[in-house]
Amino acid sequence: MYFGILIALVPLCLGYLIRFKEQKWIAKINQVLSWMVYFILFIMGTELAHLDNLAANLKVILFYTSIIFICTFGGNFIFLALVDILLPWRTTHCSQTYESRFKMILESLRVCIALVAGFIAGLFPLFIWQYSEDITKVVLVFLLLLIGIQLRSNNISLKQILLNKVGIATTVIVLLSTFLGGIVAALIMSLPVRVGLAMSSGFGWYSLSGILMTEAHGPIIGSATFLNDILRELCAIILIPTLIKRYKLTALGLCGATSMDFTLPMLQKGAGVSIVPPAIVQGFLLTLIMPIFMTLFNYGGI
Repeated sequence: MYFGILIALVPLCLGYLIRFKEQKWIAKINQVLSWMVYFILFIMGTELAHLDNLAANLKVILFYTSIIFICTFGGNFIFLALVDILLPWRTTHCSQTYESRFKMILESLRVCIALVAGFIAGLFPLFIWQYSEDITKVVLVFLLLLIGIQLRSNNISLKQILLNKVGIATTVIVLLSTFLGGIVAALIMSLPVRVGLAMSSGFGWYSLSGILMTEAHGPIIGSATFLNDILRELCAIILIPTLIKRYKLTALGLCGATSMDFTLPMLQKGAGVSIVPPAIVQGFLLTLIMPIFMTLFNYGGI
């Protein structure tokens, strides 16, 4: 139990102690992280290929994905929309058009291509696949270390986080409604509540959530968690242009952890610079707490 928690938290905390000021080093870290994400998803695909009764298991994966997504993303939408209606957040920015929305969707789908490529490669009987679990653990530790460095290098102080009420509010709403959805999903899927909570606590961070859940519960749960989080990102991209004019908090909250990076340009384009600080705070907080909650639910005996 404690090893599972330490392997996620120690590298992240150690990385957070390291800070790079030069942009060239930050750019290199971002590039390495991008390639590592594709590599991890490739390994996940090979593990899927080695499942017994593959056709039946794929049906289970799709069933789990559908339930967890409807319960968590739907819960986020309902609670965020209620807050948006009762306490609307007004800005004076005029929204712009979104010429690159489909380009961003295609960018998100590239991670699915990496998973499929790994699945195809896993069908070939190569000796290296017997070491895939060990390779995954090494890559995961290095990935978390770099993510900690990346978070520290964003120059977000504790004061900035505590003073941004909008970012904290959306984070709390997303957190609570997601966990509520995870509990409901676990009951529907006949899984332990802690597994449902762990599956729901990716907050859109598919590159890490999938591998953490695969390590803890195997490729079926891991793949369903990954697909749930990639669906969050895709649906957020599709819904932002529609929601951002009247339901800014909803558009922001649905992005989850991606509001700090991937979906930030779309949020800024639709709501102006006023949405950037809360978007960064929300993304930062969810990125920081995601591995903590997921490992606690997986190994903490909750």
